Amino acid sequence: MSSGFDSNPFADPGVTPFADPSITQVTRSTNAQNNLEDYNPFADGEAAKPAAPSEPTPPPPAPSRPAIMQPTWDQPPAYTPSGAQKVDTTDLERRQQELEQKEAEIQRREEELRRQQASGGRVLNNWPPLPKKCCVQPCFYQDISVDIPTEFQRLVKTFYYLWMFYVGTLFLNVLGSMAYMFTSGSASTFGLSILFFCLFTPCSFVCWFRPVYKAFRSDSSVNFFFFFFIFFFQFIVSIVQALGFDNFGTCGWINSLSHFKLNIPASILMLIISFMFSLQASATMILLIKVHRLYRGTGASWQRAQQEFVSGVMTNPGVRSGMTSAAQGAFAGSTSGGSRY
Repeated sequence: MSSGFDSNPFADPGVTPFADPSITQVTRSTNAQNNLEDYNPFADGEAAKPAAPSEPTPPPPAPSRPAIMQPTWDQPPAYTPSGAQKVDTTDLERRQQELEQKEAEIQRREEELRRQQASGGRVLNNWPPLPKKCCVQPCFYQDISVDIPTEFQRLVKTFYYLWMFYVGTLFLNVLGSMAYMFTSGSASTFGLSILFFCLFTPCSFVCWFRPVYKAFRSDSSVNFFFFFFIFFFQFIVSIVQALGFDNFGTCGWINSLSHFKLNIPASILMLIISFMFSLQASATMILLIKVHRLYRGTGASWQRAQQEFVSGVMTNPGVRSGMTSAAQGAFAGSTSGGSRY
């Protein structure tokens, strides 16, 4: 009895009381109930699911900063003006030229007035330019830059150069005719060449250069018609001179080519003169057509020339004094004749 109380009930007798199947069953049921109370379907579902493979965590976003434009060194595209930006400068250039021409015209008139005032109101002749000690004085006044309008100065200078070229050709014609005479040629050709040089040099200046000069200076229809008639005659004469008929006074194509069998150097000189006469005839025809077109473009006509001629004659002091004297003589004769009866 005492042995039974002396034994430790909690001592391991080798068999644990919890090993009893009934106790183990109750303990399991209690734990299952506790687990049911703490059951989380979402947590269990997530726990039951197999772990997904880990993905790399994205880096945290960088702190926001204001956008900064980086400078570029690219060349800008070529500037191409649009149609609305393009300005037509043709009208401006035309007006500028008109203003310049008017300014030149005003300066020309001022210079002419100053020249007349310096000479006491009369114009001094300056052509041909001869020394003051010479016995012969200038016969004409000529100043293209002063007398001729700006738009026609180049054309009038061309006529003056043509006249100088014609005089030079006549002088060479004298030399060529002399060579032609000394190489078994015609002596009459040489004599007539001297006559033509002495005759055509002043006549060409007075008969067709001075009329065209005065025509452009004062816009005179009478001078224009006189120039057309004389200059056309000059064209015909230049053609005849270029042909070179024997015993006619010029070295032309005909006598130059026929003289090759006698003397080649003289023939070459004559051919050069023939070419110069031909060139002069061509330039004469071109300038004649050009001046005629300019004259017709102004609306001028033969009736205008007639009116201008009549008005010019009537305003001429010499003509008016002659008509007055004639009228007075006729009146005196009529009155004296009537007193007899």
